[in-house]
Amino acid sequence: MGLVARAVEKAGIPTLSMTSALDITRAVKPPRAVFLNFPLGHETGKPHQPELQRSIVRDALLALGSMAEPGSVVTLPYEWDEEDDSWEDSEYGPGYLSPYVRSETPMGEASG
Repeated sequence: MGLVARAVEKAGIPTLSMTSALDITRAVKPPRAVFLNFPLGHETGKPHQPELQRSIVRDALLALGSMAEPGSVVTLPYEWDEEDDSWEDSEYGPGYLSPYVRSETPMGEASG
């Protein structure tokens, strides 16, 4: 998405990326980004917690106003679990992504 953000910015439209993959974000260098140390796919907070989600989005938009330098990344001060960070071990450890397995049924053919 950082590459898309740079293209959109070239068209004159400001962007703000929200990320939970800091190393990738720094490599891609979007124009502006906010980082949350949350599991991938949960950049705006936990499910069923609208107050937390609103706070995160509000703080992200407030951070946008303070980012003057291209490539800025602001870390938001939220924690997924204040008492336990073991989610990081299971989230980013070996086996995080399932290995690709080719289907035995060619595309377009019905199985069974």
